[in-house]
Amino acid sequence: MILDSLDAPVVLAPLAGGPSTPALAAAVSEAGGLGFVAAGYLKPDALEQRIAETRGLTARPFGVNVFVPGAATPREAYADYVAALGPEAGEPRTDDDAWEAKLALLERDPVPVVSFTFGCPPADVVDRMHAAGSEAWVTVTSPDEAREAAAAGADALVVQGGEAGGHRGSFTDRPDVPVYGLLSLLQLIRPAVDLPLVASGGVTTGPALAAVLALGARAAQVGTAFLRTPEAGTHPTQKQALAGEEPTALTRAFTGRLARGIRNRFMAEHADAPIAYPELHYATAPLRAAAREAGDAGGFNLWAGEAHALAEELPAAEVVARLVAGAREALAGVRLSA
Repeated sequence: MILDSLDAPVVLAPLAGGPSTPALAAAVSEAGGLGFVAAGYLKPDALEQRIAETRGLTARPFGVNVFVPGAATPREAYADYVAALGPEAGEPRTDDDAWEAKLALLERDPVPVVSFTFGCPPADVVDRMHAAGSEAWVTVTSPDEAREAAAAGADALVVQGGEAGGHRGSFTDRPDVPVYGLLSLLQLIRPAVDLPLVASGGVTTGPALAAVLALGARAAQVGTAFLRTPEAGTHPTQKQALAGEEPTALTRAFTGRLARGIRNRFMAEHADAPIAYPELHYATAPLRAAAREAGDAGGFNLWAGEAHALAEELPAAEVVARLVAGAREALAGVRLSA
């Protein structure tokens, strides 16, 4: 188990869509944690290049995160929403994010850990990763999902609480999808499955890391705390927003899948977004790109966890070191009366 070999119980969240870079993944691994390369939205050849670049920067273990494809959404479910976006919107479409090609690449060129988000990979896919020598981790957001992932042969579970920034990893996005807080979810999942747990959501400081370790997690998956690091590919406008105190909210406005980001104009104007991923991801892509180019923080997704204001502009290695030192201090300071 890779978690047993880590010097620091810190796992880098994949951060697909821009912030993920080989430099960031390597820096976290070099600091004693486990770096991750995000496969999401990349073509297979680009993913292959990023894996090679990461290997060139570190000899320590790292992982790759892959999106599990879902079913297509009927056009009538999102046609009115796309029309309301205006003539600059992109053409909505569905695809599987090159699922099979990426699995084949990871069989041919394996990494120590392959994690899966947006669904439970079939047992035969987990078997393929095991045959290649990789551990298979699955992101879960409920006890039922945890049991399903365990039955499929997962080696570890990334337990994603509602505080987490970016997309919810729920197997099925639906109007009544439960959004558990991380501490509650860890308490519910730990007795439900006998697998190592990696806690994700709102872990931005050492005391928060200590809290999830005290609840039985083997490590924390941390994303927002790394978004302001120089190694991250985070857009400058988003980095600036992260330093502020504007609250976050859950939205489907940008991609059609529930996600947490800093509240902005686009989210407010499109609060009625339907469930339609990845169709809306492609429909809003040109609008988001134009807003980024213009430095318009109100017009694109500012993915961030609830504790984003605590993220600091520090090198990734220092973020890891501060998390670990703060956790040790917090745990050492706990005193329980007799």
